[in-house]
Amino acid sequence: MAIDESKYTTFQRFLLNLLSLLTIIPLSPYLNRYLPTMVIEGLHLDMIVAVLITFLFTRLLLWIFKPLIIPAFFLICAIFTINYFNDNYSFNNVLNDYKGMVQGNWGAKNNKQFDILSLYPRKVETYRDKTVRGIRDKVNYKDSIVRNFSVAHSVVEFDEYFPKYGKISRYLALFHYLNRHFKYVPDTHRDEYFATPMETIQNGLGGDCDDHSILMASCMQSIGARCRIVLIQGHAYPELYCGSKEEFEIMKQAIVTLFPHPPVKEIHYHEMKGEYWINLDYTARHPGGKYMNDKVYALIEL
Repeated sequence: MAIDESKYTTFQRFLLNLLSLLTIIPLSPYLNRYLPTMVIEGLHLDMIVAVLITFLFTRLLLWIFKPLIIPAFFLICAIFTINYFNDNYSFNNVLNDYKGMVQGNWGAKNNKQFDILSLYPRKVETYRDKTVRGIRDKVNYKDSIVRNFSVAHSVVEFDEYFPKYGKISRYLALFHYLNRHFKYVPDTHRDEYFATPMETIQNGLGGDCDDHSILMASCMQSIGARCRIVLIQGHAYPELYCGSKEEFEIMKQAIVTLFPHPPVKEIHYHEMKGEYWINLDYTARHPGGKYMNDKVYALIEL
């Protein structure tokens, strides 16, 4: 039988219930980082489950002994305040995670790309073998420079979300760095030059679209991702393999949560035979950004 002082005034009960609510609000997304992703028919339920768990936890405290909610509330506030000054999970992350839940479930749309790649796959097998071979030969994810560069920049951001999204948080952190720092530099008019990822790193992350594709694919694969490079009319871009429909939904939620400015409205992707791939082009501010065009001429599997 619970031990509780039952003779509380209406105002005291109101204050204790208010503290209970204020405890649930920050505690739920904090707990959510340690729950496995739960997706049912495209609906992301893990945050909702986290809210239910923290609600039951606070109700248990109130049932055992109502004043216990007071130290629990101040403990949560202290932890988040300390995290704020240590650049760990804090109140800003709480707000962002709630926005991510809303945006991921009801805001961001899936936008499957319908193109020659999906409709006529045989037509993409004969596009400029020399270009395909030249790009593929320059991809190098085993070099120590590429590996060390990629590891260093995959742990700078989003580390607080590693318990939630695991290796996906590393991929997105690396994309974020390359996306912000890559600078477009064209080749000469006469010659097409394909730079190795080591050259592009040493050159300060400058190059054209094929250099970016080689760099992004090499760096991603050096930390365990699977990538390919797509050639379209006048352009080349890398794509990241997401996996099945369920794995794609987890990737989508991670993107929506970790790239909130501006809010992600659509996730563009290719899908064939149940395999999902998303755009990692530098022309988009987040993974899964809009494709430049749908005239796909070649796939470079790596």
